[in-house]
Amino acid sequence: MGAAPVHPVEEKSRLVSGPRATWSRSQRWVVLGLALLGAALIAVSYFLPYWHFALFAPQYPKGLNLVISLTGVTGDVQEIDIINHYIGMGHLGEAAKLERQLAAWGIGVAGAAIAVLIVASGRRLGWLATLPAVVLPLGFVLDTFYWMYRFGHELDPMAPITMKPFTPTLFGEGRVGQFRTLATPEWGFWLSLAGFALVVYAVVRRRRVCHACPLHDRCGLVCPKALVGVPGDPGVGGR
Repeated sequence: MGAAPVHPVEEKSRLVSGPRATWSRSQRWVVLGLALLGAALIAVSYFLPYWHFALFAPQYPKGLNLVISLTGVTGDVQEIDIINHYIGMGHLGEAAKLERQLAAWGIGVAGAAIAVLIVASGRRLGWLATLPAVVLPLGFVLDTFYWMYRFGHELDPMAPITMKPFTPTLFGEGRVGQFRTLATPEWGFWLSLAGFALVVYAVVRRRRVCHACPLHDRCGLVCPKALVGVPGDPGVGGR
């Protein structure tokens, strides 16, 4: 005797009663919300200072301050440029010109990439959403270190004061000649890190949601329902 046909309602019940029936559309919106919040924090960081440098010397007991943001350099720039001139270092305003011009566009592209990847990528590529999120904080540190190294190693040999090539300290206390330096991250950098952390958390939660999805075994490089769509027919799934 052949097996009795399975009624569509019974088949649907069987599909949603297994361990993967716990997927919830609301949880998918939570994942998307976390990722978009992370992208928003990264965008807001554009308007805040990223790094602070303080220089102390006997003739500057209150210190000189230099603040680096994605839009430029502020603080005692003129005074520090005069000091740098005596050791043959370039003007601070000449550093990272291209990076400042592209920063706003880069953040826009990164935010769009986070949104697209968190929605469209399949379960195997969901981790890609973390890449545009980490570009800004990591790229800022690497680029700042590059310019500090370059300025400290491309000294004018005809400068009034001759110094050996050096690299200013990027984290914590350091010393350049008679100056004691202190370098610390500012709110913009911490905000971009918080945005990256939120995107990572969104990706982790997304993996759990994907594992519970009825289409888990058929999901490859691209999410068949763009994350927030109901997998299968309208009756399949949770809320």
